[in-house]
Amino acid sequence: MELLTVLSVVEIIISILLIIAIVMQQRGSGLGTMFGGSGGESYRSKRGAEAVLFNATVFLISLFIVVGLAIAIVSAQSGT
Repeated sequence: MELLTVLSVVEIIISILLIIAIVMQQRGSGLGTMFGGSGGESYRSKRGAEAVLFNATVFLISLFIVVGLAIAIVSAQSGT
């Protein structure tokens, strides 16, 4: 299996996990917080499972960026 194919599959898996993590975080907040509604709640500290989910989301975003850059580098080197 080619490296570019493996990286693409990994990127898709990370994308799906990232979507799940973001949707799970947003269950308590709606669009109101985006436009200034209940803004005080967004500054509270995260605890327990919420903190784990937040840290996992940050990790997945970082991994998504790294794999995306790796795909760009590999495809530039292979000329595709």
